[in-house]
Amino acid sequence: MAKKLYVGNLSYKTTGDQLSEMFSEAGEVSSANVIVDKMSGRSRGFGFVEMANDEEADKAIEMFNGKEVDGRRLVVNEARPLKERGSGFSRNRRR
Repeated sequence: MAKKLYVGNLSYKTTGDQLSEMFSEAGEVSSANVIVDKMSGRSRGFGFVEMANDEEADKAIEMFNGKEVDGRRLVVNEARPLKERGSGFSRNRRR
């Protein structure tokens, strides 16, 4: 079963293709993407990599967590599920 990994502290010049290539050293990469700011189109310095199975994901965490890439120490761990977000509007606002 595939496991999604969070990859933080990326260089702002890192692309999804580079991330995929790097993590392929640990095993089969199902997908890799770097999160970009909607307004500027600039990398936000983190991304997600989905590994084909749990063993390869664990190997990737071991290989890359704390590894220095482009002068930055990567933070790699299992991605947490996205929490449901509110609309940003509260009906209980004080007037």
